[in-house]
Amino acid sequence: MSELPKTFDPADIEQRWYAYWEASGLFRPERPGAQPWTIVNPPPNVTGSLHIGHALDNTLQDILVRHARLKGMDARWVVGTDHAGIATQMVVERQLAERQDKRTNYSREDFIDLVWKWKEESGGTITRQLRRLGCSMDWSNERFTMDEGFSKAVLKVFVDLHRQGLIYRDKRLVNWDPKLKTAISDLEVESRPVQGHMWHFKYPLAGGETYTYVERDADGTIVLEEERDYIAIATTRPETMLGDGAVAVHPDDERYRPIVGKLCEIPVGPKALRRLIPIITDEYPDPEFGSGAVKITGAHDENDYGVAQRNGIPMYRLMDENAAMRADGDPYAVTAARAQEIAEGAAWTGAEVDALNLVPDAYRGLDRYEARKRVVADIDADGLMIMVEDKQIMQPFGDRGGVVIEPMLTDQWYVDAATLAKPAIEAVRSGATKVVPKSWEKTYFNWMENIQPWCVSRQLWWGHRIPAWYAEDGRIFVAETEEEAQAQAGQGVALKRDEDVLDTWFSSALWPFATMGWPDASDPTLGGRYPNDVLISGFDILFFWDARMMMQGLHFMKDVPFKTLYLHGLVRAADGQKMSKSKGNVVDPLILIDKYGADALRFFMAAMESQGRDVKMDEKRVEGYRNFATKLWNAARFAQSNGIRASEHVEPPAATLAVNKWIIAETVSTVQAMDLAFADHRFDGAANTIYQFTWSRFCDWYLELIKPVLQTEGAEGADETRAVAGWVLDQILVMLHPFMPFITEELWSKMGERPDYPIITAKWPMADARALDPEAAQEIDWLIRLVSELRAARTELNVPPGARLALHVRDAHAETLERLVRQNAALGRLARVDRAEGEAPAGGALQIVVDEATFVLPLEGVIDLDAERARLTKAIAAAEKERDSLNNRLSNPAFAEKAKPEAVEKARADHAEKSAEAARLQAALGRLG
Repeated sequence: MSELPKTFDPADIEQRWYAYWEASGLFRPERPGAQPWTIVNPPPNVTGSLHIGHALDNTLQDILVRHARLKGMDARWVVGTDHAGIATQMVVERQLAERQDKRTNYSREDFIDLVWKWKEESGGTITRQLRRLGCSMDWSNERFTMDEGFSKAVLKVFVDLHRQGLIYRDKRLVNWDPKLKTAISDLEVESRPVQGHMWHFKYPLAGGETYTYVERDADGTIVLEEERDYIAIATTRPETMLGDGAVAVHPDDERYRPIVGKLCEIPVGPKALRRLIPIITDEYPDPEFGSGAVKITGAHDENDYGVAQRNGIPMYRLMDENAAMRADGDPYAVTAARAQEIAEGAAWTGAEVDALNLVPDAYRGLDRYEARKRVVADIDADGLMIMVEDKQIMQPFGDRGGVVIEPMLTDQWYVDAATLAKPAIEAVRSGATKVVPKSWEKTYFNWMENIQPWCVSRQLWWGHRIPAWYAEDGRIFVAETEEEAQAQAGQGVALKRDEDVLDTWFSSALWPFATMGWPDASDPTLGGRYPNDVLISGFDILFFWDARMMMQGLHFMKDVPFKTLYLHGLVRAADGQKMSKSKGNVVDPLILIDKYGADALRFFMAAMESQGRDVKMDEKRVEGYRNFATKLWNAARFAQSNGIRASEHVEPPAATLAVNKWIIAETVSTVQAMDLAFADHRFDGAANTIYQFTWSRFCDWYLELIKPVLQTEGAEGADETRAVAGWVLDQILVMLHPFMPFITEELWSKMGERPDYPIITAKWPMADARALDPEAAQEIDWLIRLVSELRAARTELNVPPGARLALHVRDAHAETLERLVRQNAALGRLARVDRAEGEAPAGGALQIVVDEATFVLPLEGVIDLDAERARLTKAIAAAEKERDSLNNRLSNPAFAEKAKPEAVEKARADHAEKSAEAARLQAALGRLG
């Protein structure tokens, strides 16, 4: 047994123990024949560094894998990083820009070489930081989504899905990021409110035709009636008017019924060449919003795209990859006649749509916002602008590029997600995969049942290049290698490979089985590692990643990828706001580790992780768990100084003393509660259970109660007590290890030799109900309650700490009297009372009731009773006044409606505190008799 230093220093032990665990191969100990248990980490971006969300996610995973290891399973935590197509390319391009260089100065192959070089030099930051957090990952099998084996799996999945008709190429509307010059998914778009404008324009009816426009109020009374030769539309994006295919009104809108089916003129461009478009009906327009008439620009608006598809309205792409007005394609004058044919019902071919450019010469090449200004000015000059109003609008921004997204009609590759989603929906409905918390199932079903085709192509260089080759005649050949594609096309056919790469989430969807060696592994269950036992994930990537793993896993492995999906919340700032750099409220977990130790941060994360709720960051709580670690450290030092050492057996020692029977029973009950919490994935429940047992039951009570036995020479039961104390401390260290791996390993190593060393491979305690002794447990619980009540009463009545009080009892049962005799020494030491026989003398006294007995402690001559009554009366009045003031504020509807939520919450907490204080003081006054 090595003596522990006086001071607990996390930095001293963390690096030392992690290096030992990893070097010794203890993150995947050899356990032939043991039950496999597998978890895969959500692969962080190779560009990433540890943020507070990673700290939560990986702490929860490490708790589970360490617990499984202690339970004797062959536990494996699969680790790796994602190639992060957009993020990584941005990092390398940014470095080039710092040197006044750019990607396009390189060939594709040379640029990719630069990215690989960056990855080797700088791509391991987050994996080093995960080690600092204590994550016991299987580093010997670390994977990367662009490594050779993984890439082989990606290509096979793409080719197989294409052959099965589940991947196809199509021209559809996508979110185009003009900064990154690539399509991005809906999930990568953030809608933000911005100050904008709503322009109201006249679209003249063809041939100068007029109609009677009538507006009515809710009662049907005519409020406006006039002859019009136009239909009014309102738009926030005038620059897209050049690509209008129709004007739509609601079928029930009586105002426009006379002109439905007629043509109107787009009021922009050279007058002689302005196109005519039909006025149609659709359910999309809202008669109560704006004029009730909506221009339909299917190639540049998501809602318009749906209207155009439903009604066969042509769609014209107006912008290039920079979101500038197109300068390519046929001149407007050449294509206008053909465009008019389309407006009147003719069909465009895809090639014609791509070649067609309806942008007038005056606007070609202009940035979209500059074009907007020109379009508005030109329409106004023609007298066709009705009005412009200031309006807050929601604009879509790319979450990485940071610029406004342009909906754009482009050719992309798509996965038939609706077909793949059906087995994934059924898997959750049947319980094959259990979602925790269950409340997320509704969200999962809603998204999966309404899932849209998944656009998987990205216009980048870094990533898995799409395995498709094109012949000059437009034929496409999909194969895993160019040789296979050439064989399909035939000799002599020139082929050109697709320039695009796959969406990063396409490859990461294969993570649970591609990391296990698929498709080369001959065993379909991949050595018992598939399906994984559990997946820990933030709810914010439920559709990015979790649902897609469900779809791909079921399709290719014919089984769910994980048995349990646990979705945790976000880590928010202390005031409940989302953390962001712009708000300046981001918390760096590495700073917290430096300050308080990894164990304290990990325990905070676990204790605050309550299913279905976000975690509010609270550095004081982290500091509190550092204090908890210090308390455990000091308890171990106390144990060492009193001859308590490591236990040699998993089973509890034999015990005769009530206090030892009690702590054994408390330990067993704690193990039972921990087992239930782990089974239900109640991280907060497990953490708080071991915290309360360690701090209160073991440190505060048991060690205090056994001091006389340990420190009295020749005391009866001393050897038994040392054995029991050593056994209980061992059980605490093992149960606490998943949460606080570093301090528990250090204490385990310093308390003496054991059969199980180190603690990372020890055995989880057994919840043996035979160790329970109800009678002993009841007696010590009674003692603790009595001492606690006596201490609290003394404090409330300002009894000097050193004063010893006489303890009289009345109405006590025989059992209570016998307990008073057996626990007389403990009561004297812990509550500073001396047992007194007979009735208590008349006069002021402290009185408390525990079970059936009333305990009376005379206070004459100990405190000034009149002064104490006056003090309590004054304190009660102050507490009640503040309580009532807070109650009045909370009862005022104006306060609840207008105050910030955090202010209302604080007022409620203060009210509860003052109410409890008033009640406590009132009880103290009553005790004086």
